Amino acid sequence: MELTTEEGRVLGCLVEKQLTTPQLYPLTDNALIAACNQTTSRDPVVTYDVATVRMAVRGLREKALLRTVHRTGERSDKHQHLLDTTLALSSGQVALLAVLLLRGPQTLAELRARTERLHPFDRLEQVEEAIDAMTDRDDPLVTRLERQPGRKEARYGELLVDNAGAYPEPPPEIAPPNGVTLAGLACEVALLRAEMAEVRMQLQALRQGG
Repeated sequence: MELTTEEGRVLGCLVEKQLTTPQLYPLTDNALIAACNQTTSRDPVVTYDVATVRMAVRGLREKALLRTVHRTGERSDKHQHLLDTTLALSSGQVALLAVLLLRGPQTLAELRARTERLHPFDRLEQVEEAIDAMTDRDDPLVTRLERQPGRKEARYGELLVDNAGAYPEPPPEIAPPNGVTLAGLACEVALLRAEMAEVRMQLQALRQGG
């Protein structure tokens, strides 16, 4: 199952609003537009119009990930997600997937912090278990990304949306023509500096002794 970027944003918003403002859920078109275009807890920030959101709603409905309902006495149709039932996910997994859809790749610690209002996890290990369950499926929903240069923790990204090119690999380590890597050269330079320092100390000792 592959979603468009707009479908992913709509789906994430439906989950978020269901869990944070249940009294206003399901969402009307206007409420869904406002949620999609929200400037907080969104990456990237977007400016969807009515046509864009309605097209995304239709696409999600065709994929059995959304249901549109009309209640007696209400003027507008409302939309609710079917992410948990269609993909057989736990409440914690739904919350994690929603945050990944809304904010892009994140570390386990970031995911735990940002799902606190949706589904609080007592321990970081619980986040990891829920993520692992989604990466180990026959149809993985989440992937572990290569660690970025300068970062200690690996990030995770969702696989529901067509993310072709969105998760670039870290730049390969550049090697000189003779095959020596930059890390190897740095090590050699450090050794040479240490040897030079020792030579200077020996020369200084000879001069003082003379």
